[in-house]
Amino acid sequence: MTASFDPAKAGWQAIEAAALVVLIGPVWRRRTPDGTWYGLVVADKHGNRSGFAHGGVLTTLLDTALGLASSDAQGDHKQATISLNVQFLAPVRLGDFITVECQVVKATRTLMFMQGTLRAGENVCAIAQGTWKILRR
Repeated sequence: MTASFDPAKAGWQAIEAAALVVLIGPVWRRRTPDGTWYGLVVADKHGNRSGFAHGGVLTTLLDTALGLASSDAQGDHKQATISLNVQFLAPVRLGDFITVECQVVKATRTLMFMQGTLRAGENVCAIAQGTWKILRR
């Protein structure tokens, strides 16, 4: 599999990541007037036995993207994911460039409620809803 899309040439920037996210990455970010998008080129290492992207990789990308968007929206305080619900709607092919669009549903003093849509091109492949606990000292 050879990826046909180069995120860097298309104006995306690789994010600095730690631990698990480094293993699946690079994860890409693009800021637009409409919001911030996150992306990943699906490589052979992301595949499952059926030849599609593994659900764990998609879930990790959704958790990462929604967590980063939550952090941006609430002032970059430390936080922790306390729930994440993912629904897989369509398979993701190896070689696809997938994107996550994130939205703040509600913000309180201590919680962030987020939702995200994962797409391969125009095809919606997964949706997620999650809650993040803001950790303040």
